[in-house]
Amino acid sequence: MTKQTVQHRVERLIRPEIRALSAYNVPPATGMVKLDAMENPYSWPDAVKQAWLDKLAQVEINRYPEPQAQAVKDGLRRVMGIDAEFELLLGNGSDEIIQILAMAIAGEGSCVLAPEPSFVMYRMIATFCRIDYVGVPLDSRFDLDLAAMLAVIDARQPELIFLSQPNNPTGNLFSIEKIRRIAEASTGLVVVDEAYTAFTDTDSLHLLKDYDNVLIMRTLSKVGLAGLRLGLLVGRPEWLGELEKLRLPYNINVLTQASAVFALENFELLQQQTQRLRTDRAELLQALQALPGLQVWPSEANFLLVRIIEKPVIEVHEGLKQAGVLVKKLDGAHPSLAGCLRVNISTPPENALLLDALQPLLA
Repeated sequence: MTKQTVQHRVERLIRPEIRALSAYNVPPATGMVKLDAMENPYSWPDAVKQAWLDKLAQVEINRYPEPQAQAVKDGLRRVMGIDAEFELLLGNGSDEIIQILAMAIAGEGSCVLAPEPSFVMYRMIATFCRIDYVGVPLDSRFDLDLAAMLAVIDARQPELIFLSQPNNPTGNLFSIEKIRRIAEASTGLVVVDEAYTAFTDTDSLHLLKDYDNVLIMRTLSKVGLAGLRLGLLVGRPEWLGELEKLRLPYNINVLTQASAVFALENFELLQQQTQRLRTDRAELLQALQALPGLQVWPSEANFLLVRIIEKPVIEVHEGLKQAGVLVKKLDGAHPSLAGCLRVNISTPPENALLLDALQPLLA
C-alpha cells in the first residue's frame, strides 16, 4: 500500500473538521523547570509517601475497580462539603466529564457556548462530538460580556454552557451576578468549572441549590494529584443519573481509587501546599510587576498571565526554554492574548530561576 493510498483513505474516513484540528500539544519537559501545566510543585514528605506505597501494596491489581468508586466519592463529599442531596460523577480528569456532557446533548442543531479565551477543551470536544460551538469574547477586563452572552443564549438556546471560575488562562473570577443572570436566562445546562477553586476563596456550590440547571465541575489535578487524572461533577441526581449512562465502565482504575482515598484522608497536607502556593503567587506577582516591559494580571488561580510588551514574545519564550524554563506561550491562541505567556506558580527557588532567566531577555 502506497503512502498516497493511505492518505486517500485518511481523507475519506476522517472527518474534515478533525483533520483540520491540531492535537493537544504537551511539549517534552525532561530536565526543565516546568512552569507550563498548572501543577502543584510540592511533593509529599517521605513518611507520607511510604504510607501511600504501603496502601498501594494491598491493592488487588488483578481485579476490576469498584465500579462506582464509592470510597472516593465519600472522601470528596467530606473534604469539599458536598451536600447529600447532590450526586457525584467521577471522570478520568475533567476532560472526560466535558466529553460525557457533550455526548449527552449532541444532536442536530445542538450548541455549546463558552466565553473566550477559556479552556480550549470546551471547543475541541464540541468539535469531536459534531456540536456547534460559539465562543463569546470576554470584555476588556476579562469578565463576561453579559449582553453578548445573553444575546447568544436568546438566539441559539445552547444546550450546554461552560463558565470557568476562576478562568483559565486569564486567572480572574467572573462576576457572580453575571453567572446568575446566565443561569436564569439559559434553558440548557450551565457548568461552572472550578478547576482552580483551591486557590481562591470563591465557592460556587451554593448555586446548585438556587438553579436546577447548574452543575459544578472540579478536579484534583491542581491541588497536587495531576498524575491521578481524577475529575468530578456535582449536581442534582436527575442530571447525573442520565450522564452516568455515558460513563465508561471502570473508568477510575484501582490505583487511582486507592491513591485518591489516601490523599483525601490526608487532605490537610494538600490544603497546606495550596495555601503556600497562594503566598508564592503573591510574591511572584510582585516580582514580575517590578520588571520592565511586562503587563501582569492578578490571579485567583495557580498561574499568572503575563504580556511581553517591548520584545517579541516568541523570542522571550524561546529564550526561557534555552535557559531551561518551560512556560506556556498563549500568543496566537486568541486576539486578547497577543504577546502573552502563562506562568505556573512554583516553589520560591523555581520562581527565582524564572525571574533570573527572564530579566536579561527583557533588557
